[in-house]
Amino acid sequence: MSAKNSGTFTIGGDLPVTRLGYGAMQLTGPGVWGDPKHPDEAVRVLRRAVELGVTLIDTADAYGPFVADLLIKKALHPYADDLVIATKAGFTRQGPNQWIPVGRPEYLRQQVELSLRNLGVDRIDLLQLHRIDPKVPVAEQVGELKKLQGEGKIRHIGLSEVSVGDLVEAQKTAEIVSVQNLFNLAKRDAEPLLEHATEHGIAFIPWFPLATGALAGADSPLTALAKEHNASPSQLALAWLLKRSPVVLPIPGTSSVAHLEDNVAAADIELTDAEFDALSKAV
Repeated sequence: MSAKNSGTFTIGGDLPVTRLGYGAMQLTGPGVWGDPKHPDEAVRVLRRAVELGVTLIDTADAYGPFVADLLIKKALHPYADDLVIATKAGFTRQGPNQWIPVGRPEYLRQQVELSLRNLGVDRIDLLQLHRIDPKVPVAEQVGELKKLQGEGKIRHIGLSEVSVGDLVEAQKTAEIVSVQNLFNLAKRDAEPLLEHATEHGIAFIPWFPLATGALAGADSPLTALAKEHNASPSQLALAWLLKRSPVVLPIPGTSSVAHLEDNVAAADIELTDAEFDALSKAV
């Protein structure tokens, strides 16, 4: 069992990662706020992910806030040469489940500086604008990230939860190498963005990739096909994402080593075209 069996994708033309990554949001407390109930288990999850071949870990300053970053540093620093830690800035937190976008240049700069310190790195491999702040021109938000890139503090720039139009607008200011949107077997509103990303070789990082919900019912096509593969419905949902496009980099998150291992096993599943189509039509 290895995440490497999911294949690789090179972000920005010079940053190779295993396609099946890990998302750190669930390492925090309830409502993505505060410390986890079992911090030692969180450390074990991170170390086990790397043992299983994961080379892309996605986090954000807003997770905790900074709780996930500090756990990553505790578990994995000094980092392996092939480990890519992607983070995000642009969301403020007022309490559990509360998120307000702030894209003022001075705020983004502050958060990038804090992320560098909390992660223990000199340069962030991939910094994604967590949300576009509607109160601040896109050129100012992305422009500040480009300045930080020019200063050597950011390697690559990405966007989160955007449209094709947002992406094109941001590209007028800086090169954008990744987009991160809600996307899974049951929720595909971001299809146009995925098609655009596929055409242009931009990494597409689906968050909340395991929203199987009612699709995992006893009589569902997902459950039936999972039994044929001797797999779980979640594994089939991840296998579907991996087959959907070569630019898709799923980042399933969990606070459990057992669940992590179940997710990574999805890298060994190869769906036929007919199976992929059957799952696609099941929704």
